[in-house]
Formats: sequence, C-alpha cells, structure tokens
Amino acid sequence: MHSQKHSRMPVCFNSANRLRIVKIRAIRAEGPRFKTFTFQDESCGKAEPGQFVMVWIPGIDEIPTGLSTITPKGLTSMTVARVGEATEALFQRKPDDILGIRGPYGKGFTLSRGNLMIAGGGTGLAPLMPLAEKLVKHSTKLTFLLGAKTKDELLFLDRIDKTLSKVNTEIIATTEDGSYGLKGVVTDQAEQRLANEKFDMVYACGPEEMMHKIFLLAERYQTPFQASLERIMRCAIGLCGSCVVGKLRVCKEGPVLTSEQLRTVEGEFGKFKRDFQGRKIAI
Repeated sequence: MHSQKHSRMPVCFNSANRLRIVKIRAIRAEGPRFKTFTFQDESCGKAEPGQFVMVWIPGIDEIPTGLSTITPKGLTSMTVARVGEATEALFQRKPDDILGIRGPYGKGFTLSRGNLMIAGGGTGLAPLMPLAEKLVKHSTKLTFLLGAKTKDELLFLDRIDKTLSKVNTEIIATTEDGSYGLKGVVTDQAEQRLANEKFDMVYACGPEEMMHKIFLLAERYQTPFQASLERIMRCAIGLCGSCVVGKLRVCKEGPVLTSEQLRTVEGEFGKFKRDFQGRKIAI
C-alpha cells in the first residue's frame, strides 16, 4: 500500500484508534523486494483476513499495510514491498526495534462455502494467505491462482502448498517470464477456469488492472466476486477522503469490496486512483 508524506506521530481519536507500540519479533526476506515483519499484538489477533493496519515508523512516516499472518494469540505478520521512503526505512529495521500499530481497520473478506477461487499477484498475496487458511475449513474445492513477473517475486509458495495440501485444491503459479510454473498471467488462468467450471465465489488481491479483468470475467460468468483495493490512506477511519473510489471510502467501506459495490464505481475501478493532492490519475 502507499506511503504517506507526514512523519509526525499519528493523532488518536478514540481508544479503538489507539497507537500501540510493538517490538519486531522476526524479519524474513521474501526474495529481493519483499520482507515479512512479525510482531505480537492482541488486537491484530482479532483481525479478519483482508483488514489492514496503519504502521508508524518512528521519525519517518505512517503507512497502511495488510496482514499476511493472523493468529488467535496475536502473533502477526505483514509482508511489505520496498517501494518508497517509508518502506525503505522499514527495511532497515532489525528484530527488537519498535513500530507503532493502530487498527485493524476496514472490511475484510466474507467467508463463502463451496467451490472457491483465490487469485493473487505480488504483495496482493499477503492478505489472501489468512483467507486461504480459513477457507480450507469451508470449501469443497479451492483453486489458488498466484502470479508474478518472475520466480523471485512469487510469494508464499511453500506456505500455500502446506496450507492446501490436506484439502481438495488446485494450485496454479504463473510468471510473466516463464521462470516458474506456467508462462503468462493470472487472468489467463482465471478466464480458462471460469469458462469451464462453476465457482461460488472468487477472491482477488493484487494489481488493480488484474483485479478489474477478473471482476469483468466474474460478471460475464455470473460469479460473486470480492476484491481488496489499495489506495492512499491517511486517517484510516473514513474522515480525510484520501482513499475514495467513486463514493466509497476504501478504508471504511473496503478495502474488500463486493461485486455489488464495484458495479457502483466502474467509472474508476481499474482506471483511476488519486494522488496525494486528491487529483485523479490513471492507473
């Protein structure tokens, strides 16, 4: 998710928005561009897959990010790409360094039963991992499509295999350069499967162009769809308007939006986002 340009300590409006100081328990490199940071936080242990937190890097910035691990005991992870000043500073942190956490915020994924599809790309795979770990208890079959530009950027391969090994699943990995799995993109695989198989729900997170294409496929094949969107977020509680898509606030009505909600913002979804000044820019 996007970084913000303010380094002051975030203001807390109420107890639910209280900033909590946590220590980094562990850091794991996930290829050349990604790292997973693990910490202990009771409130995050109650998060739903797809919700997000605001992470304060002392003296630098506050950024929104999804959660890649959620456990009832509060052991929590976030998986982050190095994309700007704030994440660069986060990547310099070491175990036992402190971070500020507030949240979780927003609407997460709604769990469905039956024949389900998950489609993810890049760090979009992060919030899909806690979702998959819950869905294995509900699905009759789970199809997991994951993609990246190259093998080095494919996240959680071992974890996906381990999570889904005991249930009826199909795991399809794609890379644009053909360095792992099938050469191509996730949307190609989604189209093939939606054309030949009836799904009860499709879940997606990743580049917005990818999600938009899968949304259109889901509409064509009359399949319910949920997608987790990414926008600039400052307040995270629906006040500042920096994250709006159409009339929806991604931090409040999202970040997970349903087919019904996405139909109301078709003029922007997959086409435009807003910059730090609130101006529409092409995706």
